[in-house]
Amino acid sequence: MIEIKQLTKLYKTKHQQVQAVDDISLNINKGEIFGVVGYSGAGKSTFIRLINRLEEPTSGTIKINDKDITTMAQSKLRKERQKFGMIFQHFNLLWSRTIYDNIAFPLEIAGVPKNKRKEKVLELINLVGLSGREKAYPSQLSGGQKQRVGIARALANDPDVLLCDEATSALDPETTDDILDLLVSINKKLGLTIILITHEMHVIQKICHRVAVMEKGKVVETGNVLEVFVKPQSKTTKRFVQQLNPLEQQQEAIQSFINSRDDSEVIKLHFIGNSTRRALISEISKKYDVDINILQGSISPTQEGAYGTLFFEINGQKDVIHDAIKYIQASGVEVEVLKHVE
Repeated sequence: MIEIKQLTKLYKTKHQQVQAVDDISLNINKGEIFGVVGYSGAGKSTFIRLINRLEEPTSGTIKINDKDITTMAQSKLRKERQKFGMIFQHFNLLWSRTIYDNIAFPLEIAGVPKNKRKEKVLELINLVGLSGREKAYPSQLSGGQKQRVGIARALANDPDVLLCDEATSALDPETTDDILDLLVSINKKLGLTIILITHEMHVIQKICHRVAVMEKGKVVETGNVLEVFVKPQSKTTKRFVQQLNPLEQQQEAIQSFINSRDDSEVIKLHFIGNSTRRALISEISKKYDVDINILQGSISPTQEGAYGTLFFEINGQKDVIHDAIKYIQASGVEVEVLKHVE
């Protein structure tokens, strides 16, 4: 649906030039929730504003449904922009207007008749869970309610794509989860493509199908969220994954729990999808003459399924331990041996 090729944005000042977006090429599928994550200054917000040409690219192409919007004349672009909804970190609501009037505003600009406008606004108010608050003003709302208004307003013109620029950064964790649940619900009900910019890996983990990791204007890694979480490749991605899975940071600390026996190995397992439900440790204990000491473990959900990490020590005869490891590997679980039998 969205095809981005060699997209670049260069800002020039009198004394220097800044490469905000550097040669990005991505494909984003229709109906998916695509996350872009990076630390401050990575170029995320510039990238998302290039997609609907709120920022003009220095070079590269952006095609939406095979239409090249980078070469589109302003008169045609104005109409094309109606296919994009956008929500912001700080809501950008009109403070002198009620909830109803905020949501109606883009419909007024589009020239939608008053009776159809009313029908659409009430439908959207119900969709985002604000029924009964139509006459309230933004100053009377919580942060989460303000963002719900922002989402409803962004959906007013029935866009094909919803762009979310740090949409949950100003919210507390519980409210963030509520808004993310709402976005998932909208994605499923409307078949809407969502592109979500964030610096919070929790957001990516909770709702995205695929993710691109940005650093210094470049995409350093991209892929299915589950794959990226289990096998991060770049240093930046590994840092983000460690935020959510402290076990990855504590691998060295685990060594202090390991006994000094020569007939033991320490194993790290990665469980993905249905394998997280399997009683694998119990199976090994029954099948092989070994003792197992579980050191640490965790399971985390994503839109594509759960993934888990487990550290354990296995004691026994060398050949029996190796047979047990082969059994684990044959089950489809990824195995990393941290301490070998001498």
